[in-house]
Order: sequence, then C-alpha cells, then structure tokens
Amino acid sequence: MTVRAGARRWLGRVRRVRWRSVLAFCAMLAVLAVGLIGLEAVAVARLEDDAISVPSRIYARAPILQRGMRPDREAIEAHLLELGYTEAGRRSVDVGEFYLGQRLWIIGRRAFRHGNRVEPAGTVVVRMGLGGDIGRVEDEAGASLRYATLEPILIGHLAAGGKVRRDRIPVGVEHVPDDLVNAVLTIEDRRFYAHNGLDPRRIAGAALANLRAGRIVQGGSTITQQLARSLFLSRERTFLRKAREAAIALVLERRYDKDEILAAYLNEVYLGQDGAFGIHGVGSAARHFFGKDVGELDLAESALLAGLIQAPSLYSPLRQPAAAIARRDFVLDRMLEHGRITEGQRDEASGRQLALRQPRRTPRGVRYFTDYLMASLEADLGEEAIDKGGMAVLTSLDLGLQRAAERAVEAGLVQLEAQYADLRRESPATPLQAALLAIDPRTGEILAMVGGRDYGTSQFNRTVQARRQPGSAFKPVVALAALADGGHEPGFTLASVLENDRLEVETRQGPWRPVNYDGEFGRPVTLREALEQSLNVPFARLGLAVGPERIVETARSLGVDSPLMPVPSLALGASEVTLFELTRAYGLLAAQGFRADPLPFYGALGPDGSVLHRADASGQQIYDPAEAYLVTSALRGAVDWGTGRSLRALGFAGDVAAKSGTTNGYRDGWFVGYTPALAVGVWVGFDDGASLGLPGARVALPIFARFLQAAVGRTGSLGPQGGYEFVVPDGLETVEVDPESGLRTGPGCRGEPELFLEGTAPRESCSPWGTWLVEAGRLFDAERPWPRDLDELRREVRRAMEREVRIESEQPAVRRSREY
Repeated sequence: MTVRAGARRWLGRVRRVRWRSVLAFCAMLAVLAVGLIGLEAVAVARLEDDAISVPSRIYARAPILQRGMRPDREAIEAHLLELGYTEAGRRSVDVGEFYLGQRLWIIGRRAFRHGNRVEPAGTVVVRMGLGGDIGRVEDEAGASLRYATLEPILIGHLAAGGKVRRDRIPVGVEHVPDDLVNAVLTIEDRRFYAHNGLDPRRIAGAALANLRAGRIVQGGSTITQQLARSLFLSRERTFLRKAREAAIALVLERRYDKDEILAAYLNEVYLGQDGAFGIHGVGSAARHFFGKDVGELDLAESALLAGLIQAPSLYSPLRQPAAAIARRDFVLDRMLEHGRITEGQRDEASGRQLALRQPRRTPRGVRYFTDYLMASLEADLGEEAIDKGGMAVLTSLDLGLQRAAERAVEAGLVQLEAQYADLRRESPATPLQAALLAIDPRTGEILAMVGGRDYGTSQFNRTVQARRQPGSAFKPVVALAALADGGHEPGFTLASVLENDRLEVETRQGPWRPVNYDGEFGRPVTLREALEQSLNVPFARLGLAVGPERIVETARSLGVDSPLMPVPSLALGASEVTLFELTRAYGLLAAQGFRADPLPFYGALGPDGSVLHRADASGQQIYDPAEAYLVTSALRGAVDWGTGRSLRALGFAGDVAAKSGTTNGYRDGWFVGYTPALAVGVWVGFDDGASLGLPGARVALPIFARFLQAAVGRTGSLGPQGGYEFVVPDGLETVEVDPESGLRTGPGCRGEPELFLEGTAPRESCSPWGTWLVEAGRLFDAERPWPRDLDELRREVRRAMEREVRIESEQPAVRRSREY
C-alpha cells in the first residue's frame, strides 16, 4: 500500500508538471503568436508607410527653347553637362548626348520621371538664325514644335513628414532592367525565389566562408532579411535583433509575394549619400550616379549598382572609382559563373570606362529660396500635402541666374572689404552682409534670391525678413504718387519746378530739416532733375504737396505691405521695407503699371505624375502704362547722367532704369533697377545697423552691375531676360519746355524735350508770344468751336497773357504747370 501510494503521488506530480509544461508551452506559443501578429502589423505599417514616405523633390526652372529666343550657348551646355549629358561631337546623337554647332543644335533629351510617371525621351533639333536667335525647333521626325523644354535640374528636397532624410524615386520591378535584377539576385540572394525568407544553405555557406577567412567576408542574410533590417533602421549586432529580423522576414514572406518583396527591396536599399540625404533605391541611385532613369541602365552600370549594396561608401564610384570598377567586375564574373550573362557580355561590360554624371554643384544660397518656397507651398497646398511627400515641385528659380547672383554678392563683398578696411570685422559672426533679388516683372517669377552672405552661418533671409530704411530708393514711389493722373490735387508733371532752398517742418518729434546729400542748397529744379540727381529737399517739398497719406496709398498699390508711417520724412524713405517689397514695386514700373503676383513655383506633381497644383501667373493692371513710364523715363536718366551713372562706367550699355538709396548714417546701401524683363534689387549693410560710411552707389551698385552683366550681357541682349528695350506707350506726348520755369518754349526762349501725359503739358510759355501762339492754336483746334468773332479771339488771348504775367509774379514753394 505504501509503495502504491507513493507511486500514485509521484504520477500525480508528473501529471501536474506535464500539464504545467503544456500550459507554459501554450502560453509561450500565445505570446509568440501575439508577438508575430504585432511584428506583422509593425512590418506592414513600416513597409507601406515607407513606400509613400518619399521626399518632395524641388527642381529649378527648366530652360525653354523657342523660336525667336536668343539662348546663351554656354548656359545651355553647362545645363546639359550638369544633368550628365555627354557632348557627342557629331550630328547623330543618342539619348543623353548633345551636339551644339554654330547653326544647328541637336539634343538627345532623356526620359524624365515624375514619381511613377515617365516623360518619354526624344530628340530636339534647334536651327539657329543668322542673328543668333532660334529660327525653328523640331522633333526627330522634322516636325515643327512650338517650343522644347529641357530636363530640369534637381536643387533640393523637402523631407516627408519630418522623417529620415532619404532621397528615393520609387520604381516598379517592370521598369527595372533585367540586367540589374539579375545582378542583384546573383550577388545578394541567388536562391531568392526558392526560400521562404530564411536560407539555411546560405547561412551555412556564409559561416564556412567566414571561418576559413578568419573574419567576416560574407553575410548570410537573404534579401527579405535585409529588407526587414532596413525597415527597422537598425544594424546593431545582437541576437535579439537577428531574431526579430528573421521573424519579420517570415512575416513578409507570408504577407507578400516575391515580386512585391523584391520591388520593396530595390526601392529601399541604401546606396550612398547625397549631401544631407541618403540615396535609397535603384531609381535614385541611377539618377545620382549616372544621370539616367533606371530603365536606361546598361549591364556595366547595373553591375556597378549591385556591387554598391555591400559597402556603398567603400565602393562609391565618385570617391573610389578604382574600387568601384573592381567590385563591378567581380559582380560580372559571378553573373557569368551562374549563367546570367555570356562571356562576350562580361568582356564588353568589364571593358567599359566609368561614365558618371558630373557632381551636382547646387548653389549654396539656394536654401534661402527653398525656405521661402516652403511657406508658399504651405499656403497653396496645405501642410498635409507637404508632409505626405512624393511631390515634384517645379520652381521659377533660374539656376544660371542664381549662380550669377551668388557670385556677384560674394565678389562684391570681398572687393568692398579689400578696399575699405572699416568694413572688415574680426568676428565671423557679424560680417558685412548683402542680399539680392531678381524677378521677372511681367510674370512675378522669382529668378534668383540671395538672402545673405552664407546660408551655413546665417539662415536669416535678408531678402524677405529684414526690414530696413530704403532712403532715396523710395523716391520713385513718391514720384509715381505725384505723376499718376488720379484726379488728385495738386497735379504734377516731370517739368514741375520744385524749390531747392532750406525747409523746416514742425513734427511731433520736433523740427524736421531735410538736407541734400552734399549739404548744399541751390536753384529750383524740375521733378525729373530732382529724381535723377536724388535731391532730398525738392522731394521733401514734393512729398508735402502730395501728402504722406497718398504716398502710403501708392506704396500699398505697388505691393509694399510693411508698416508705413504717414509722416513728412516718408518721402525720403524713412520707413522700413523689405528688399522683396521694393524690388516688386520697381517691377510694376518695369511692367508698365502691371503688378504681377509673386510666383516662386509653377506647380506640383504628385507621385503618380498627376497635377496637384498649377500656379497661374496672375496680377492686376494698377496704373496706366503711360503713368508708369514717366517714372521709368526719369530713372533711365538717373543711370545715364544721374546718381546711377557708375553703372555705365562699369560697362553696362543696355536699356536700364535704376535708383540708388542711402539711409541716414550710411547704415544701409541700396541699388534697385530694372530692364523691361528683369527687376533686380541689391541691399548691403550690417545686421546690427552699423554705419557703412559709403553711399548705396558705392556699395550696392557694383554688385548690381556685376549681376546684370552676367544675366543679360553688357548690351542687355543675351539670355532669356535679354534682348528687350523700353517702349514708349500710348498716351504720352513730347513737348519742349524751359527747365528753369517748367513752361513751354517759344520765340525767344529755348528748352528741352519732356514727356507728358496727353493733355497735361503746359500751355503757358516762357515767351509771351509763345503763349499767344499756343492759345491761338488751341482756339482754332478742330475739336473746339470757332470764336463768334475777332473780338472774342482777342479777349481769349488777352486772358492767356494775363495768366502768364500772374504766374511769373507768384513764387510759390512748389511751382507747377497750371493746366493738365
């Protein structure tokens, strides 16, 4: 009994332990199941989220070749070389090649990818005219084209949703060349289509190879395991990580088919670095290293990319070309060994030289523009679209003009510091700064933007964020307020005479006593001369006559949104504005009264190539073209014989209107001007407001001149923005006037031709006989009724002569023509 009782107790314990083990094992299986379910959810979420977490790609403005244009050959050549095109030296070109002859250009335009959509490749033929302009644009079949757009250059990225900064161009397996797929499978996972995510044979083979070498020379991870590893962004060498990697690989194999896994791997694999962005996927790598769409890769290029996977830094063709070639040939040998290629294919591919894309030299200052662009994108598309990523943003930035702008700013500042020791500072944190903005006044396109000396040391964009006093550069705003025919009183013309003697105005801050730049006063001057010579006292009087409120109203109509105080000193630029606002205001004058809305980008395409947003060039006709041209006429004179004449001395001979500006204490130097197709503003100063000791014509004008000549040539005829001349619009008439009195010339007094809005030229003459003749001509005008008799005619002439005597006797502070 005792033995049996003991046996029963022992069996009972065994049964209890067994059931506990079974329960523990079941619990462990449940935990593993829950863990696998969790891993599956995480893996699927990571994979599908990563498939869309593509950065938005920002492109510069693509060059357009159109009949009648006079393109810059060197600029087109530089553009194509930067994209990785090859100069063929012959007229028969392949895709990715170009020939630029004297009268014939042939460009083998490559396919261009927007997300999953591919713009097809094709040949563009450009036939040049005798004068250097384009006579005809054709396709490869000889059919005439309205225009041809070249491939744009990538200038930056916007990371999607704040995620890891990756540059990816997703592609489907069907778009990947067979040679590339075979190369990757040969070198990374030959049994990919045979295993279930884990390959024991591969693991054992790798372990044996490593044991023989005495070090790690071969990995045992399958493509699925590598994909699992990259999804978790961890390369730590721990057992737990390897276990999770294996588990996720099994989950992926169960959830997706082999082609889907391979596509995800080809789009995810890390292949190098491009600045701050990692190059992930064969689509991005093909563009980065070869300047090609992935579908255009040949066998040699495919083998090179496949060889990069093991060690992208060690085998980078840009930094280690010899190692990259050796690795490529190793991949080709393995492909031959496993029957993926023939011996002839191997020999041909291994004999190829590296044909890499020229390293992209994106201007450093582009980041000022992309920061500004970000705000515009958020306003037009919303934060959700930006966070989603995957867009292709086509901007208005002209890369050639951007480079010219950066060179002009850098060279200008270096020259100033070399010439004037006081402008050099010991501390690199507060150096002399400059900003430059160039826009197309007709469309509002932002062509170049330099927000400071170096984006790396200061991200503050002085083009749009810094408000500084413009000084005399604000005077064209005042002139437009006075000259525009809005029914305001008093009215002015360019011949209106302004006093140039001492002036004192009582203000809340005390007496205001404006003085001219040289501290001197002088004879009365016309409004034109006051603007051309930038005389402060006459303009202060003009501002008082027009009224500060009307000046503020005019500035608002020109696009100036900064706070403006309606005080007397506003006429001399005492209120702060941004360079962006002032350049845009001058742009309205260049566009003959049309105010174009700022246009930093043309549109945005989604990952599938669909149009998410199309920005239309919009604006409004604010002033009559004739009114705007009156100011332009005076600003042209400012360049020819006024305060901007140094621009001519520096070699620019083209059509231009411009004005300098200097603030009190020489804290800010400005030079803003325009041609009919390009408005440019330059500011120079210290961020802390320290004095420059020099006027705007000495510090900002040389930068303006250097940029303008680079943009349109010395004669203003080169490039897309060149070849335009100012055209006098309808609604104006030319009358000779006496510059001292502002009155019409006549017998006994000589004058100079002046522009007037029709009907606003003075009828009074500096000669009494001249007045009689003018009045007689007016009375006998065909549109006026004839006088009833000779006595009526005599009375009209007598009244006109009495008005002449009265005007001569009156000496108001501001004299002007009487009738308009």
